[in-house]
Amino acid sequence: MPDFPTTEAGAPPILRLANVSKRFGAHAALAGVDLEIRRGEILGIIGRSGAGKSTLIRCINGLERPDAGRVEVEGRAIEALSDSQLRPVRRRIGMIFQHFNLLANRTAAENVALPLKIAGTSRAERERRVAELLDLVGLAGRGGQYPAQLSGGQKQRVGIARALAADPALLLSDEATSALDPETTEQILALLAEINRRLGLTIVLITHEMDVVRRIAGRVVVLHAGAIAEEGPTGRVFADPQAEATRNLLGVSAAAGLPAAIRDRLQADPSGEAILRLDLGGAAAPMPILSDVAIRHGVAIRILGGAVDEIGGDTVGRLFLGVTPRASADLPAILDQLAAATLRTELLGHVSPAR
Repeated sequence: MPDFPTTEAGAPPILRLANVSKRFGAHAALAGVDLEIRRGEILGIIGRSGAGKSTLIRCINGLERPDAGRVEVEGRAIEALSDSQLRPVRRRIGMIFQHFNLLANRTAAENVALPLKIAGTSRAERERRVAELLDLVGLAGRGGQYPAQLSGGQKQRVGIARALAADPALLLSDEATSALDPETTEQILALLAEINRRLGLTIVLITHEMDVVRRIAGRVVVLHAGAIAEEGPTGRVFADPQAEATRNLLGVSAAAGLPAAIRDRLQADPSGEAILRLDLGGAAAPMPILSDVAIRHGVAIRILGGAVDEIGGDTVGRLFLGVTPRASADLPAILDQLAAATLRTELLGHVSPAR
């Protein structure tokens, strides 16, 4: 995956939501959402079904009017605009969908050209722009094919080209990879990252797929019960989630990933091997932490489980260790050294030697 883009320092946000709330009867779909989306970034918005993701995206593109709060697109408040006033704003927002939403009786080129035709663009300019966009998404020469003649990934590429036709400032992806197989998902994510890098286009990914966010989003927002439970750099949120809703969504628990044979033998008695969990992230993550500890304290260290990955451009991971110090009194100093080089170091317990 490509490097993550650097957004322009001090630039006004392309989208701002201030205390946005929306109810459907007794149900609060959104409850006081405050959010700024910076120009040029890829932002992931994740949450369980019913968390408010769909309502949020409909408030962003003006399909829903919030009951309270303010929605600004490129500095312009849209929540009180009439339908006719909203049209030019919506042209600044491209949409790609889970099920492509292509017109079956129109060719790929005609589907891409549709927003331009509605906007009154001349035929010559439409043809030039469509050819340019089909080439951009890897479908040069396929403009004459109908959706039924295209694979799922090709249909989504047409959908992306259509979303870019009016030269939007913001691209909203609503579960755009959910209907695709893993290999095609990877290709579409690579395409979106390339578009972000080449065009500087701001992209918002609305998804329940954790791996989509891990792969290309530089920042993530976690929605829970209509409110933002947590937000921050993707690597930090995935490696060290602060909110209980985020931990539940990511399936994080203190001993998750620790082999059952070790977990079932954990005890508080400090004799035997100390079992530690290390959450890694930031500049210290790639450093030789374990060898430094082993050399300094003369301890035996076993890696019991875990993994190291790259998320949001950062090296992050979780390791479970078995540490046998020369004396129990050495353990606090070992923990202090590990804690200074990790996001979190936790002593889960001890295990006695197997008999």
